[in-house]
Amino acid sequence: MENSSSVQELEEQDLYEHFNIVVDKGQSLLRVDKFLMGRLENASRNRIQNAIDAGNVLVNQSTVKASYKVKPADEISIVFPHPPRDTEVYPENIPLDIVYEDEDLLVVNKPAGMVVHPGFNNYTGTLVNALAYHFEKLPQLPGNEGRPGLVHRIDKDTSGLLLISKNEITMTKLAKQFFDHTITRKYIAMAWGDVLEDGTVTGYIGRSAKNRIVMDVYDEEEKGKWSVTHYSVLERLGYVTLISCQLETGRTHQIRAHMQHIGHPLFNDANYGGDKILKGTTFNKYKQFVQNCFQMLPRQALHAQTLGFIHPTTKEYMEFEAPLPSDFDSVLNKWRNYIVEPS
Repeated sequence: MENSSSVQELEEQDLYEHFNIVVDKGQSLLRVDKFLMGRLENASRNRIQNAIDAGNVLVNQSTVKASYKVKPADEISIVFPHPPRDTEVYPENIPLDIVYEDEDLLVVNKPAGMVVHPGFNNYTGTLVNALAYHFEKLPQLPGNEGRPGLVHRIDKDTSGLLLISKNEITMTKLAKQFFDHTITRKYIAMAWGDVLEDGTVTGYIGRSAKNRIVMDVYDEEEKGKWSVTHYSVLERLGYVTLISCQLETGRTHQIRAHMQHIGHPLFNDANYGGDKILKGTTFNKYKQFVQNCFQMLPRQALHAQTLGFIHPTTKEYMEFEAPLPSDFDSVLNKWRNYIVEPS
C-alpha cells in the first residue's frame, strides 16, 4: 500500500479539495490517471483527466500528462474543485447583475443580503438558486452538489464581485488559481477608529471557542488556517477610516476577523462588535448621527470591489471593478459631510 494522505484545505470556504499522495516503494509503473482512479474516492476518470489538463496534478512539483507513469516515492499533489455536498438546488427566477459573461465564465455583482449558496436555514433565494434558473448547464461535478459553478464565495451581508464558471474545465482551472493565491481580490471597507498606517494582518483563523458563529485569529497553527490580509488607508474620516483590503488567502470572515483583531472592527459589523459606537464623542447629536448611519447601512461596511484572474481559455489577465452600492456610498458621504460640519 502507498503512504497516502488526503488533506482538505478550508480556503474559500471548502470549495475545493487538495490531496497529497506519496507513492509506495513497491509500486509498479502505472499511468498517473489510472493510479489516481484507484486511490481517490468520488474521482471519475473524466474528473481526473480534467484536473490533469488544467495543470492541477503535480508529480514532484511538476505538471504531468495523463500518460506519465508513476514511480516509487513519487509525490503527487491534486487539486479538485469542490468537496462533497448533498444539497439539492431549486431554480428560482431571481435577477442577476452580470458584469461580464462569455462561453466559459461570468462575473456577478452580488447585492448585500443575498446568501451565495443553499445551506442551513437558507435553502431558497440564494445566488445559486438564481444561477440554476438562468444557466441550466452550469457544471455540477461529483462532489459539487448544491454549488454549481462556484469557485469562491462572499458573506451574505457583503456586496460585490463573484466569479462563476460555466463548464467543468473552467471550474477546475479557476479552482487552481484560487488554491495558488493568484486571484486578485480587493475589498473596500469602513473600519472603526483612525487606522494610523498601511499594514498586514496575519494569523491562524479558526472558530471562536466562545461563539461558533464567528472566527478568531490565533497564534497557534492547530487552532486554525493560515491567513494574510494587506490593508491600506484610502480616506480618514475622523472616528472611522475607509480602507482597501487585499486578500492573500480566503478564509471565512477573514477581513472582518482580522480588522477586529487589530482593534478596528468594521462599521456596523454586528458579529464582530462593530454595531456599537466604538469611537467618538458623548454628545447626543453624534450618537444620533451614528445610529442614522447604522439604519442607512444595516450590515457590515464591506464590499468586494475588485476581482482579477487569468482567463482559463484566452490566458489573458482580466480585472473587474464594482462601484460601491448605494447604502455604503450614502453612509460614506454622510461621514464626509459630518467631519466638515459636525451636527
